[in-house]
Amino acid sequence: MKRLNNLYKETYDLGNIINMTNKVCCKVRNKNKVEKFELYKSEHIINIKNRLKNKNIILDKYNIFMITDPKCRIVMSQEIEDKIINHLVAEYILVKTFENKYPESMCATRIGKGTHYGIKLLKKYLNEMKSKNDNFYILKLDISKYFYSIDHEVLKKIVSSKIKDQDSLNIINNIIDSTNKPYINEKIKNLKETRINYLKRINASEKLIKEVEEIPLYEYGKGVPIGDQTSQAFGLIYLYEINHFIKEKLHIKYLINYMDDFIIIHHDKQYLKYCLKEIKNKLENEYKLKLNMKKTKIDSIKNSIDFLGFNFYIKNNKIIMKIRNNTKKKFKKRIKNLKLLKANKLISKKKYNMFLASYKGHLSYGCCGSLIFRCLKE
Repeated sequence: MKRLNNLYKETYDLGNIINMTNKVCCKVRNKNKVEKFELYKSEHIINIKNRLKNKNIILDKYNIFMITDPKCRIVMSQEIEDKIINHLVAEYILVKTFENKYPESMCATRIGKGTHYGIKLLKKYLNEMKSKNDNFYILKLDISKYFYSIDHEVLKKIVSSKIKDQDSLNIINNIIDSTNKPYINEKIKNLKETRINYLKRINASEKLIKEVEEIPLYEYGKGVPIGDQTSQAFGLIYLYEINHFIKEKLHIKYLINYMDDFIIIHHDKQYLKYCLKEIKNKLENEYKLKLNMKKTKIDSIKNSIDFLGFNFYIKNNKIIMKIRNNTKKKFKKRIKNLKLLKANKLISKKKYNMFLASYKGHLSYGCCGSLIFRCLKE
């Protein structure tokens, strides 16, 4: 298959840089950083263009921090200039090359194919299956520590199989290898130690402490930066051939994957066991990934499917979606925080209503009317 060339020049096109700068600045949460950046916006734009055109891409250190909601995890953030460069590489090289190679089964971080697309696709597949079968089965696959486990050499090989442009490959390889730098694990260790000491001091539960302890470090030659736009693209690129393998070699019609979570639907339980064995072997031998066997299972539709924050099951020949308990708790907590922000005038009424409409829109996919009503009434 023909490999693409002349992609890199798109990253230093002035119009592309200006558009991406505006997009990124709108999304950066640290408003002080944005204000300082905006003071010299034109100079930054010219500097980004020169860095890319002259291939002088020395990335600054990541700002590494820990977030605890909805669960404890590490996030790696870049300075605004580097973040813009990262977005340019993602959109004009990675997405441009691979987007048309993804099957419809692949959701997450794709335009028009996010969470709600995944929910609609699963409902469509369940409706088709129940019209033909009284009972059928679901194989749910979960890849263990996915973003920390992506193998650099395997990823580079997949990318270079579709991209010929050496300048593009150089900057992509530079981003991939950035997790090999020793300061990253040193910072993660310090963050984990600080958090665990704090949790012990306040007599927090063992569950919360264990959650922090289980945050992995980066192995050399493994993993992509958590939080980068390119990492979202890498997450899709690394698994797109597996999707084709499941559909074309295993002849599975009903498949959905939301990044590293896979749902496979079939009427024959024994055949799903065979599929599980084949997929497991392929992931381990070719992609150096392991399945999380605690979350990987085959179950009947009669016992429901847990996917994208909802439990799906069939009742009276209808697809029913019930919100998961932990999703319910997150929703209540976010509504409470929104009300506090609004009461203290930290967000405008317009922004408050926008957030609220977004939450209501998502929950309206399930049978959650009473939950929304109760939260708003309170």
